[in-house]
Amino acid sequence: MPTAVITGANSGIGNALTKILISEKYEVYACDINISPSLESLGARPIILDVTNQSSVASLKGRLGDTHLDVLFNVAGIMSPKSEDALETITSSALVRTFSTNAFGPLLLTQALLPNLLAAQSPRVYNVSSRVGSIADNSSGGAYAYRSSKAALNAISKSMAVDLKAKGVIVLILHPGIVKTRLDPTSHELEAAVMPEVAAKELWEVCKSKGMEGSGRFCHRTGEELPW
Repeated sequence: MPTAVITGANSGIGNALTKILISEKYEVYACDINISPSLESLGARPIILDVTNQSSVASLKGRLGDTHLDVLFNVAGIMSPKSEDALETITSSALVRTFSTNAFGPLLLTQALLPNLLAAQSPRVYNVSSRVGSIADNSSGGAYAYRSSKAALNAISKSMAVDLKAKGVIVLILHPGIVKTRLDPTSHELEAAVMPEVAAKELWEVCKSKGMEGSGRFCHRTGEELPW
């Protein structure tokens, strides 16, 4: 049975991906800082995980032991309200908090689980980023902590792809589009906003369609390659 670790699994895209991978017969370690009864009922292995805490990451590594890991989905992310992430209001504590979750978290979790990934036949790492992290596509400004943390995640993910290519690990950077999650409730009324189940289904199709030739690419859930 293939094995997956999914962060941010308690709600939103992470929760929807957990359901999809369970339906495709994966053994899923569903990780989040909070575990709800609904997540516990899915048939996954729910695990409390704070990606910003190295003791918590080490605990997950201990739970996995030497289990092979076929798929790692780094989904967990945070975003401050727009009013707190503007040029006039951004603080160093908000920057550290956002980078710790959105950029450093995926890097250090991947590092910790690398032996498990390398034990799999066709390991894959999927880092959920955002088009907001594209420097070339930035025409709206603002979102200083969130935008820069996702740009950092993109750079980290590209380096991962380069470093892990010879080891046979595929690394893909994913933009889910505008999704109706708790991350940004202000976007729910936008015409382009979709439910997490829709975004997760399309993201997973993109993931399954990309081989090593697609490693290190920054992709929209439609499959379109995005600019850095």
